[in-house]
Amino acid sequence: MHEFYGPKDAESDAVCPVLDAVALGCERDQRRLFTGVTFRLHAGDMLRIHGPNGSGKSSLLRLLCGLAQPVAGHVELFGQALTHQRGALASRLLWIGHAAGVKALLTAEENLAWLGALHARGATAAIGQALAVVGLRGLEDTPCYALSAGQQRRIALARLYLPRAPALWLLDEPFTALDTAGTTQLEAHLAMHCGRGGTVVLSTHHELTRRVQAYADLDLGQYAT
Repeated sequence: MHEFYGPKDAESDAVCPVLDAVALGCERDQRRLFTGVTFRLHAGDMLRIHGPNGSGKSSLLRLLCGLAQPVAGHVELFGQALTHQRGALASRLLWIGHAAGVKALLTAEENLAWLGALHARGATAAIGQALAVVGLRGLEDTPCYALSAGQQRRIALARLYLPRAPALWLLDEPFTALDTAGTTQLEAHLAMHCGRGGTVVLSTHHELTRRVQAYADLDLGQYAT
């Protein structure tokens, strides 16, 4: 079991985990990808999922956010089965997939407003500030088809800078298409989020240079069947 804890006082020991993965098994195209994946995460924890191509990193994240169902085991979010929380998932976790997920005909601002509304409707000022933080100041009104892959990725990641974003972040290859400056900024922001009591699960081949105290690696290749 991959279970780890950040610095906690006596009272926090009684707080339920943010995320529990219990003996998860996953199949794709009638092929078992992994079995027996178990870990527990609390507020302040960061888990990096890595492993060979095809080992099921994206599939595991999809199980954790409720977009797919395991063939074995179960997921608990804040002490309750994920399957019982369908209507509340958008307000309890933030999921960013491997693709940027932006609409080509919408502007950067319109896309972020649309994506952010999955959790809570944000003010135009907050949306503009988030885009500025990720380096898109002056491009707010630019249609996304005119932006590079890296800039489109930054729009998706700008969700992490919006107020009232959920504390649990599930990120699939978030460093894809980012330059060195963008990678450094994102690493720092993820560490700061955990330092404030947030929880981060990310899949990446990238070796993180900024690690929080309660950090762990999960090599999914070890769970191959």
